[in-house]
Amino acid sequence: MKVKAILVAGGHGSRLLPFTRYTQKTLLPLYGRPVIDYALGTIRRAGIKDITIIANQFIGQIANHIGCGLPGERIHYVLEEEPLGVAQALELARPHNQNCRLMIYFSDNITAVEFTDDIQRFIDAEQPPGCVLLAREVEDPRAFGVAVLKDGKIVDIVEKPENPPSKLAIGGIYLYDERFWDFLDELYLADPDEFSISDVNRKYISLDSAVVHSSGGETWVDCGTPDGLFQAAVMAEEGILNPSPHRK
Repeated sequence: MKVKAILVAGGHGSRLLPFTRYTQKTLLPLYGRPVIDYALGTIRRAGIKDITIIANQFIGQIANHIGCGLPGERIHYVLEEEPLGVAQALELARPHNQNCRLMIYFSDNITAVEFTDDIQRFIDAEQPPGCVLLAREVEDPRAFGVAVLKDGKIVDIVEKPENPPSKLAIGGIYLYDERFWDFLDELYLADPDEFSISDVNRKYISLDSAVVHSSGGETWVDCGTPDGLFQAAVMAEEGILNPSPHRK
């Protein structure tokens, strides 16, 4: 079954004001290349050629930079006129991404993790392969969704806990099988005001259909803050992060 990607680049980017008054946060520079090139590099190196990009009023700037994509790619641009939450943003991309398996990539997250093997497994699997959750070890995970582990296996995710059950932060990049939209509909309708993507992840966990792909320590960074953007720039300068569609 085909695997497609949804790159979520919406929201106001308030943590990066005043720069985001004039451009989309994924177009801010990261060692000579815009942030979005690093996200697209990860998606492309995994072999995904059908990509939907969700963005705000600056979507024209993104389209001007990316254009029609690389040869053989299909790029869809979707305008999020107003940030109304994750479910509504993903719903905008739904027409281009049904009856397939998905990588959902929140654009603040830049990583050195490669997903080639995971994507190939999703392509080859005859039965729904579940979901893959990217995770990293952090010293203070209280600002994240944190994995609850039992015998090395994920059994739950706790959002921003005061007493974290582990140092394993979940978030930002996910792989889902073809059940994703059904689960999203079910969980969003049950509690639209409190819905988060973690609800979908917990659904997969409850069905024993989730695995964690741990990146270790310094191979994933949140570029949604000035400090994070600077940290990512240093990593890019050191060659840890790769904006290329090809593996080094």
